[in-house]
Amino acid sequence: MEQADIDKNIADEELVRNIVKTNNTHLFAILYDRYANVVYNKCLSFSKSTEEAQDLAHDVFVNLFVKLRTFQGKSKFSTWLYSFTYNFCVNYVQRDLKKRKEKFVNTDEMNRYSEELAEIKDEDIFELKSDKLEKALKIIDPDDKMILLMKYQDDFTIKEIKETLEIGESAVKMRLSRAKNRLVEIYKKL
Repeated sequence: MEQADIDKNIADEELVRNIVKTNNTHLFAILYDRYANVVYNKCLSFSKSTEEAQDLAHDVFVNLFVKLRTFQGKSKFSTWLYSFTYNFCVNYVQRDLKKRKEKFVNTDEMNRYSEELAEIKDEDIFELKSDKLEKALKIIDPDDKMILLMKYQDDFTIKEIKETLEIGESAVKMRLSRAKNRLVEIYKKL
């Protein structure tokens, strides 16, 4: 069996260790091939266009090569990469978020409204019209968008969100509840 074939079958965590040790771009290309579509699709959910998503995905991988040393193996590599990608996209979106928020509503007002709302059930989220929902997701705070996408687009469990974000289970539930309330409030105003 050739070296390239062996490398392609290596586990993610071992592949990452070898990349960190050697800075081997061939090995990084294998990692890229495994996760390029996943990263691109996550970036697409945070971007305005396919071109912007491609640029974001490229930037994620450039930063990933530099930051691979920070992977400690406490979770699966795929979970860590998922979190890395989400955080990168959230940071990117927050740069121009202020402009969009000013058009819509003051954040403090939005927080007050969401705390006054009743508990939003999952069924309520599923019944929202997709075009208005897409607009609301473009307006909502990136952190709220991130947790909503994890739960409803990517079907993460509370435990998986907890591990990805490295927060407690009650914090996940609280953030989800607040994000759902904010989303519904924005949706109603559209």
